[in-house]
Amino acid sequence: MPPIIDVQHLIKSYAGGGRALDDVSVEIESGEILALLGPNGAGKTTLMDIVTGKTKPDEGYVIWGEKSSSLLDMSESQIAQAGIGRKFQKPTVFEKQTVRENITMALKNPRRPLDLLFNRAAPDTENRVRAVSDDIGLTDALDQVSGALSHGQKQWLEIGMLLAQDPRLLLVDEPAAGMSETEREQTTDILVRAAKTRAVVVVEHDMEFVRRLNCRVTVKPRICFGGRISGSRNEESRRHRRLFGAIKYAGYPELNHEIWAKPNFKHHVFECQSRRSDRGHGHQWCG
Repeated sequence: MPPIIDVQHLIKSYAGGGRALDDVSVEIESGEILALLGPNGAGKTTLMDIVTGKTKPDEGYVIWGEKSSSLLDMSESQIAQAGIGRKFQKPTVFEKQTVRENITMALKNPRRPLDLLFNRAAPDTENRVRAVSDDIGLTDALDQVSGALSHGQKQWLEIGMLLAQDPRLLLVDEPAAGMSETEREQTTDILVRAAKTRAVVVVEHDMEFVRRLNCRVTVKPRICFGGRISGSRNEESRRHRRLFGAIKYAGYPELNHEIWAKPNFKHHVFECQSRRSDRGHGHQWCG
């Protein structure tokens, strides 16, 4: 079965000459969760910007779906219509509207002309709204004004608004940031349920949250993407060894992952490698 999205050999340079992405490749299959880990500046947001059409790479290609369409030839709106939804870190909901109204506005397939003329909902709207609210755990809050929701509930509502559009690929940026432990657990459940019928990519710094997702992990250290070491090499190397040491020894072996980094001070870069023994893909270099 071909991947739902195939990203190959992406290169993206900053205006000043440094590279945000340096020969990055990744494939994502439908029905799986892929977690992207890495510090600020690793190029994770740039990668998502390219996939959603917000920016274009200098080199490489992004192939989408069974028809092998090039996302690089599509606009942001065309990519969204093709089935790629993105949630940014800060929740953006209509705070003066109720949860029900937020979900209703986001539902895929517009109302029929007569429904618009008489300002009435499509016949199946209520059932679809309730199905989404059940998925995100906000059915009891359907008639509550969204601005009164907690931070975690607003995050769930925005995820629900994306799910209402029925995307085939869901990109989620740091969904657990600022949440309580209970909210983080429910967010894990929401994303795992969502991945049963679509691909989900999660960008996170929280390794414990990612571990609970029990998913494939790709580590994107900034150095792997061609960036230069800022500050002391020793300080930077200690920070990256702590990051990758924590990943390697804080539960990931039980997920059949081997993830590590090897500093190369001669070229001021880090090499990172991820191997999934249960997929048989062998070694995959990121950067």
